[in-house]
Amino acid sequence: MSNNNRVLLRGGGDLASDVALRLHRAGINVLITELAKPLAVRRAVSFAEAVFEGTHSVEGVKAKLITASQLTAWDDAENIPILIDPDADVLSAFNFPVVVDARLIKQSPSPLPTQIPLHIGMGPGFNAGSNCHAVIETRRSHTLGRVIWDGAPQPDSGEPEGDTRRVLRASSDGILISRAKIGDQLHEGQLIAEIRSETGDRKSKIASPFNGVLRGLIRDGMQVNRGLKIGDVDPRGDVSACYLVSDKALAIGGGVLEAILSKADIRDRIYSN
Repeated sequence: MSNNNRVLLRGGGDLASDVALRLHRAGINVLITELAKPLAVRRAVSFAEAVFEGTHSVEGVKAKLITASQLTAWDDAENIPILIDPDADVLSAFNFPVVVDARLIKQSPSPLPTQIPLHIGMGPGFNAGSNCHAVIETRRSHTLGRVIWDGAPQPDSGEPEGDTRRVLRASSDGILISRAKIGDQLHEGQLIAEIRSETGDRKSKIASPFNGVLRGLIRDGMQVNRGLKIGDVDPRGDVSACYLVSDKALAIGGGVLEAILSKADIRDRIYSN
């Protein structure tokens, strides 16, 4: 595997996955790194699902889980490799021209273990010229998806966009037990999931706040903490939207692609054979 022209993408959630999708479709090789147990909500459009399933496709593009021992020999232009490597230790072993931090951690990131020619951050916590070279705006507004080369994006509002009720959060610590699946049409008050305490002596229920489609839900059996985002109900009720990357994700992915291609030296390097 040649990493001299490969982009390292930290994170495999829905917004990160569209970045991977847009880069892949533009002929740019990508490696995704993820947690051992990702908590992606919009799992149908998250390459992070490959961590659990071995492979996962988003809009016809497949990601495959690989091990560190497979990195050097990886030569599969059709599929995106994904590696369990939350601390990006791969940076100590391989040279990457670009690192995109798409974990949406909303706080200042830990320094990378090595110097990178182009380090791109996504959303709050990043500051171009301070802890990265460029930041992509992730908040909906006229600046969504824009590349910031000097300064920070809009701060985290602390509230979800649109109707705040659409975001489902764990009501207690425990194990999530799903009672609905992504793509289900829901009615107001319908049971979506339960949170079982680790001792198993109590359960709390998560119900749909209104009529709509279940656009996202973290995996059954996952350990959750009170307040964690665990699901998303879309009042528009369009089931097909559950399996398509969002307009927001497309804008952000376009911003990352612009940032990479605007640098002639980076552009030449990632398209070299």
